[in-house]
Amino acid sequence: YFARLIAYCSQQSVQFFVAPEKDADEKGATAMEAPGTDTYPAPASAGPIVIGMGASAGGLEALQSFFADMPGNSGAAFVVVQHLSPDYKSLMAEILGKHTGMTVIQAEEDMPVEPDAVYLIPPGHNLTFRKGRLHLMPHAHSGLNHPIDIFFESLAAEMKERAVAVIFSGTGSDGTNGVKSIKEHGGLVIVQSPETARFDGMPRSAINTGLADFVLSPAAIAEEILNICKFPAVTFRDEAAARACSDEESLFRIYTQLKKISGIDFTYYKRTTVLRRIERRMVVTHCASLGELAARIMEKPAEADALAKDILIGV
Repeated sequence: YFARLIAYCSQQSVQFFVAPEKDADEKGATAMEAPGTDTYPAPASAGPIVIGMGASAGGLEALQSFFADMPGNSGAAFVVVQHLSPDYKSLMAEILGKHTGMTVIQAEEDMPVEPDAVYLIPPGHNLTFRKGRLHLMPHAHSGLNHPIDIFFESLAAEMKERAVAVIFSGTGSDGTNGVKSIKEHGGLVIVQSPETARFDGMPRSAINTGLADFVLSPAAIAEEILNICKFPAVTFRDEAAARACSDEESLFRIYTQLKKISGIDFTYYKRTTVLRRIERRMVVTHCASLGELAARIMEKPAEADALAKDILIGV
C-alpha cells in the first residue's frame, strides 16, 4: 500500500506538509476511520469568510479592478496586505473607497473583522488574524520581511477550510509559503493570471507551487469569490452542505474512481478529511451536489487525479 502511495506521489509531484500538532485531547483519536463511522465535519466557527489578499508592485490597479466588480453585500471580509515603506502615508483607503460600497479602513490592533468590510495593512507593521480579530506587530527593519506570508499563515491556522487567499500583481515570492499553509489547512487559493498582472513575479511563484485552485483576471476573481461565498459547503450556514455530502452511493463512486486512477484506497483515510477535500473540489468545479461531482470525476480522470492530490496534501 505505502509503496503504491509513494510511487503515485512521485509521479504526480504531490507536495506534503507537516500537519499541525494535535491538541492533547485529540492525540488519542484513531488515525483512520471506517467509511461509515463519521458523517460530516463539524461546522466552522461563526463569522464571515475571510479573504486574504496579497499585492505588491502593480497591485493597486488589480485591486481597483477587483473591487469594482465585487458586490458590497457578499458577506465576506477582505484583508489587503501590501508591501509598504514604514514612513509611507497610504492613500489606499481613499482610493479603493471609490471603487466599492464596502467600508474600507486601515487595520488597528485588536480590531474585529466584520462582513462586507475591507481592512488594509498599515505601513511599518505586519498583520495577523486570531479569534476574529486583527493584530499588529512592528516588522523588523533588518532582514527580509514577508507580510503576505505572515498573514496567510495566521489566516490558515485560524480559519482552516474557510480561508481564501488571493495573490495579485507583485515582484518576488511573498505569499508563496502562505499559499502552502492555506492549502494545508483545506482553504482555497486564487492567483491573478500573469498575463493580466503588471508584475508577474508573485503570481508565477504561487502558480509554480501547483496549488492554485484558480488562475483568473481580477474581474473573474471577484466573480469566483462571490460563488464561494454562496456555496454552502464553505459557509456552513445551514444543513445544505451536510445533505450535499450524505449521498453514500455517490461517495462510493468517487472512492472507486480515486482508487482506479491513483491506486490508493482512500476509504482508509479519515472520513472527515476526505469530505472536506471533496467539499472544496465541489466549490472549485461549481458542482451543486455530490452526484454531480461523482459524474464529473467518472467522465474526467484529471478531476479524480486533482481530488487525490487534494486529499494527500497535509498527509
